[in-house]
Amino acid sequence: MKELELLSPAKDYATGIAAINCGADAVYIGAPKFGARAAVGNSLSDIKQLIDYAHQFRVKVYITINTLLYDDELAEAKALITQCYDIGADAIIIQDMAIFEMDIPPILIFASTQTNNYSIDQIKFLESVGVQRIILARELSLKQIKEIKNATAVDLEFFVHGALCVSFSGQCYMSYASTGRSANRGKCAQPCRILYTLEDANGNVIVKDKYLLSLKDLNLSNSIEDLTDAGITSFKIEGRLKDVGYVKNVTAHYRRTIDDVMKRKGGFIRASSGKSKIGFTPDPAKSFNRGFTNYFINGKGGDNSSFNSQKSIGKYLGKVTKAGNDFIIIDTKEKIVNGDGLCYFDKDDVLQGFSVNKIINDKIILNETKSITPGTKVFRNYDHQFNKELMKDNCARTINAVITIEVENNSLVLSAQDEDSNKAVLKIDEQFDSAKDSTKARETIHRQMSKTGDSIFEIVEINIETDDIPFIPVGRLNAYRRKLLEMLLAERNKNYKRTERQVIDNPSSYFKTNLNFKANVTNKLAKQFYTKHGVTEFTEGFELLKNREGLEVMRMKYCIKEELNICPHHNKVDVKYKEPLYIKDFNRKYRLVFDCKKCEMGVLLD
Repeated sequence: MKELELLSPAKDYATGIAAINCGADAVYIGAPKFGARAAVGNSLSDIKQLIDYAHQFRVKVYITINTLLYDDELAEAKALITQCYDIGADAIIIQDMAIFEMDIPPILIFASTQTNNYSIDQIKFLESVGVQRIILARELSLKQIKEIKNATAVDLEFFVHGALCVSFSGQCYMSYASTGRSANRGKCAQPCRILYTLEDANGNVIVKDKYLLSLKDLNLSNSIEDLTDAGITSFKIEGRLKDVGYVKNVTAHYRRTIDDVMKRKGGFIRASSGKSKIGFTPDPAKSFNRGFTNYFINGKGGDNSSFNSQKSIGKYLGKVTKAGNDFIIIDTKEKIVNGDGLCYFDKDDVLQGFSVNKIINDKIILNETKSITPGTKVFRNYDHQFNKELMKDNCARTINAVITIEVENNSLVLSAQDEDSNKAVLKIDEQFDSAKDSTKARETIHRQMSKTGDSIFEIVEINIETDDIPFIPVGRLNAYRRKLLEMLLAERNKNYKRTERQVIDNPSSYFKTNLNFKANVTNKLAKQFYTKHGVTEFTEGFELLKNREGLEVMRMKYCIKEELNICPHHNKVDVKYKEPLYIKDFNRKYRLVFDCKKCEMGVLLD
């Protein structure tokens, strides 16, 4: 049986607990430093608490240490990795190859998508040096994933939901070039989410003030079965900056989706234990999203961009059928309530929004005049009732257990066994009289032994294997049950086994002998690593370069021409612009280059 893992983000301890309770098989969380989301680092004590909770359910915790390191940070990073191992972390997610040159404990190492895991050569090399899991590039198609799986044996992880970086991960230097904040150092300023104007070589404006590099959000709900067939075993939700409501909703949705796939296909099991009880009906469209795309999972195709807004538009409700000076009527099957946030694109394709404060019959009363006309599409980007449900503590996770009661040599023996075959035995030497009413006594034992209080267990079966039913006072039964379940939990925790990294004796040589700045070598140990693997020429990482003019600061599968339907190769249009094309923000101009053979686009400092 092959394990399938649902991997959820944890901004902090509370979000991690929510993800586990809603069905995650693993969570990933930022260390105090050196995480690709610098704004959401966590203390080791909080991470330790999360690990202790997670391991009860056989849920794994992966810690992100996936930024590039400078020489003066190497010792601190090494010490932090050792601390992560000591508190029980199951793996670290890394970008910097310097970590392979450190004397660290045998913790599993996962290669972040920041290591640009797009080519088979790159993935085979990482596998050869001892990486246990590769987090694949989001730009890959199902066909490419299958080819990678056929060429390697390493565990493959893939993003299935959340925000998309427009650039190949680890290959974006635009933030640092424009603001001095390095995406590879966890401080991305998100230049892909700002307005740009597209011009041709003669200065003619093709598109003015649009979010030309802003993508819709990924949603591969309908591709989970295809991804399992392609060889993916870990399905990752993006969102370490997202709130707890988002994580609960999206995790619960993919838990149901993956479970449905496992039921239909067979041959798969969950990577963790227990079952989650969800107090709401999950719907990803009701959480933050810029509209959804399946990106390049089925090959090339347009409609990946959110040109008109970088903000959440939420769930589509319907079109306006009637509009007055102070009201609108929407043709929708959804119930709209006071407190909802609605939005729409005006005649200039600018996102506008308002809160619902009053509804009379089917009329939504407007507090101020809005330029909303019949036919306007309306979205709900804040669902008041749904968010109230999410904020309740309405998710719980339990482990099935069976309790057996026997009498051996005049002693009462209680045993409990959980769904993973952990077992605890409590022997009671105290003598009890036979019950005068055995039927009533049996019912009392069943009732009291079924109560689990605040424990993680759910008693699904109670076996009383004696004909001579003892009379046991309720208070004693409760005390025995609590003690028995405490023993079972202790046994469960003791039996958790963490997989450890094995040393690789014969790693491969790197598939290149000279590396440019895109190899992201920013410290002496990374250079030492590549030198050991046959690299002879280096260019320092982008952040260390003195002269950056003319360099490519983004490389992407996404193409502005294709999105605008002006690509002569795909759209068969007459070219009415002169190349090169440029995008301009409020500060500077960037030149676009088009590698049509690879069907890729680059952004250059001009």
